[in-house]
Amino acid sequence: MVHVAKWKYDEVKTLADILTENKVIGMVNIGGIPAPQLQQMRSNLHRAAKIRSAKNNLIIRALKEAGKKEKGIENLEELIQGQTAIIATEMNPFKLYGKIKSTRTMAPAKGGEIATHDIKVKSGDTPFKPGPVVGELQKVGIPAAIEKGKVVIKKDKVIVPEGEEISTDLAKMLTRLEIFPMEIGMELNGVYEDGNILKPDVLDIDIDGFLGRMKQASNNAFNLAVEAGWFNELTIRPLITKAYHNAFVLAIEQGIINDKTIKHLISKANAQMIALKNKTS
Repeated sequence: MVHVAKWKYDEVKTLADILTENKVIGMVNIGGIPAPQLQQMRSNLHRAAKIRSAKNNLIIRALKEAGKKEKGIENLEELIQGQTAIIATEMNPFKLYGKIKSTRTMAPAKGGEIATHDIKVKSGDTPFKPGPVVGELQKVGIPAAIEKGKVVIKKDKVIVPEGEEISTDLAKMLTRLEIFPMEIGMELNGVYEDGNILKPDVLDIDIDGFLGRMKQASNNAFNLAVEAGWFNELTIRPLITKAYHNAFVLAIEQGIINDKTIKHLISKANAQMIALKNKTS
């Protein structure tokens, strides 16, 4: 019989408790994040979410155990990729995705990475003094020269197109130029909430833009309801105001005298009299 260390049983139980005691559970990939940056990301999220990293096989065991209480949560196993951690929160899944996305940061390249976007240098001064560095810059494809006693980059240039590999020499030079082209951070592979699994293609939305469109749609619906004369608790006051205004304008046009129109009718008659006088003078 294979002996399983007690700490593994304890860890699975701890993970299973986390999985069943929180409303929203996510699987995040934390692989490749240097320890200082990961600690900072944890700190940024500590008030909003709990992060627990463990070996993938222990997380899988915990998911199966939690599945006895939370139907469907075991399906999160499909989202375990690379070095995985559990994130548990009461936060709305869409806000959680945006929160995690906001913790991503830029880091130096080491060489050998594939550029996820065009890496550019911009024209202007560099921090270097004239010397061999000009040749080193030119060697890695950066258009450098000496002008007025300064080492400058002569023009904007894409030095690594998206999808191409960053060489080690270029990576070192980019770091010296304080250009950090690699985005690092936790990747939320998906979340579980109320029996449903939500993946990044669903979670990755512009919340502010979405709310703006919702507000615009609400305004359009309200204006249409008022224009069509549809009565409800939101439109009744604007409709009464509109009806009053239309009735008042009609009364003025038809010369109907009452305590609301008399002053306006007198002013209208006076203006017409003056206009007629001017024409006959």
